[in-house]
Amino acid sequence: MRYQKLFTPIRIGNCEIKNRFSMAPMGPLGLSDSEGGWNQRGIDYYTARAKGGAGLIITGVTFSDCKVETQSMPNCPNSTYNPVHFVRTSREMTERIHAYGSKIFLMMSAGFGRVTIPTNLGEFPPVAPSAIPHRWLDKICRPLTVEEIQSIVKSFGDGAYNAMRAGFDGVEIHAVHEGYLLDQFAISMFNQRDDQYGGSLENRLRFAKEVVEEIKSRCGKNFPVSLRFGLKSMIKDWREGGLPGEEFEEKGRDIEEGLEAAKLLVQYGYDALDTDVGTYDAWWWTHPPMYQEKGLYRKYCKMVKDVVTVPVLCAGRMDDPKMALRSIEEGDCDIVNLGRPLLADPDYVNKLRAGRVDEIRPCISCQEGCMGRLQEYSMINCAVNPQAARERFTAYEPILRSKKILIVGGGVAGCEAARVLALRGHKPELYEKNSCLGGNLLPGGAPEFKEDDIALALWYRVQMEKLGVPVHLNTEVCKEHVVGKDYDAVIIATGSVPKRFALGDDDRVYTAEQVLLKEKDCGLSVAVVGGGLVGCETALWLSQQGKKVAIVEAMDKLLALNGPLCSANKEMLERLIPYHGIKTVTGAKVSGYRDGVLTMQTKEGERTIPCDSVILSIGYQENNALYHELEFEVPEIYLLGDAKKVSNIMYGIWDAFEVANHI
Repeated sequence: MRYQKLFTPIRIGNCEIKNRFSMAPMGPLGLSDSEGGWNQRGIDYYTARAKGGAGLIITGVTFSDCKVETQSMPNCPNSTYNPVHFVRTSREMTERIHAYGSKIFLMMSAGFGRVTIPTNLGEFPPVAPSAIPHRWLDKICRPLTVEEIQSIVKSFGDGAYNAMRAGFDGVEIHAVHEGYLLDQFAISMFNQRDDQYGGSLENRLRFAKEVVEEIKSRCGKNFPVSLRFGLKSMIKDWREGGLPGEEFEEKGRDIEEGLEAAKLLVQYGYDALDTDVGTYDAWWWTHPPMYQEKGLYRKYCKMVKDVVTVPVLCAGRMDDPKMALRSIEEGDCDIVNLGRPLLADPDYVNKLRAGRVDEIRPCISCQEGCMGRLQEYSMINCAVNPQAARERFTAYEPILRSKKILIVGGGVAGCEAARVLALRGHKPELYEKNSCLGGNLLPGGAPEFKEDDIALALWYRVQMEKLGVPVHLNTEVCKEHVVGKDYDAVIIATGSVPKRFALGDDDRVYTAEQVLLKEKDCGLSVAVVGGGLVGCETALWLSQQGKKVAIVEAMDKLLALNGPLCSANKEMLERLIPYHGIKTVTGAKVSGYRDGVLTMQTKEGERTIPCDSVILSIGYQENNALYHELEFEVPEIYLLGDAKKVSNIMYGIWDAFEVANHI
């Protein structure tokens, strides 16, 4: 009953939504077919979130027009592809979603303009309102003609009409937000036109105004049209965004103009504002990594809600149910938008309604499975949920005979394997040499900004209890424990150990893991050797505690070997390092540490750093000795997680799921 207010209905226009949760729009790559319709993955993906309780589903972005930017985008609802096929496949999806009492809006975009991802651009020149620099490439964009603008406007009417035929309950326009094409027209920094689409704020919003007018004229005034809206751009300069707490001159849209724009857009006919802040030039605002606070858009949504009369939707790390409830009660927003949390757990809303909060699988804001894979592989997935966007193809396999299975290691790989095996009806038994489950989640989750790593470890502990998996802590398994016993299969997930090397005064040389777990006191001044993800995050955490920190990296730049990291995570972390006063020395090889001085060799010669301690963050080594002792002794044996190959949380979980689902 605590969260009952989150389950009261609300209307967007004439469309009633059963609760205050919507699925935020996320890139739909991998969810379409070659004819512009939905493939089975896409239909299953959105239906699973409706089955999980979301009151409103907002699809990932589709293009209303694929001619002007001359690029192929998924699920085009108009005559560029095959509108009959779009309607047919959409009908299959919308009818299934409606069976669960959920509503669904199709997100339509005018285009990407200067922020088009290079892999999607091909040989064609990028377009924009004016001749301005592209976000990623050293190219100048081609200004759109008035005729092209008007053809895109018409395509919105065609697309929305086909969406209505296909059973969509409304559309969301993408967007006067994040620096996409419509936003480029709305922001004076990008829009340098002197015709009816440039100059005054009203002229810069004319494109967005004509879009909603066209849709309403084709679909009727009662067909809901929401707008993805960014109140503030967070732009310091071209390709440079501001950081949280940083003072800078806004070069994009500031709050004052944003509030005026919000009022105008509602006046033009938009039925809801899906509100955030940021642009591609400050991507860590619109795709917030773990370094951003939770609920970071709440205060901005509150500003918008105070000046408009339509519902305001708020996303941005809103996965904490208590925060979601406060946001509704305190008038920050009307609807809570869950994006990545619904990737991690499609049943989030139903679990909350049933009071099973401890069973909600947490999103860890790593963006490796979602934005990282979207950028690199054009496919949306989730690091902690291997079934996201693969629901049909990764459904739990039925078993013919229940097997007794020994699992050695209680990190993510061992826990995920135990979870999946137990769900399928096998009898896993888990052994962990330490005092609690979690493995590398525990040191990884030590910084406050990595709290969700700890939440994931706790979630696995709850899963083991709910599923009745026997867990033996403080127990190190040896060969004799396994050979000759009655196990049908054995899984070795013994993880990895930090790499070390001697520097001289090794009593003050620690691993990052030792410091993160507070097993060692590193003092007030620290040198971190290794500028990968663990080294940079450890350095940031220590700096936030007031310590003097330097990073020494052998490569020519930080984060050189980590990937695919989402650009939002990588770029924000790269900027947080100097912002917090952390010194960096790249292209350097450490050679010794004596009498409180770290010595290194650089291209310019020998350098030294005085420090109380040295923290080694130079990678991990597979701990696979037990597997090699057993591989010819046990008929069915598997090696998983870091013990197989040092990687990241995502592949530890994914590999474990794959193996455990087919035993």
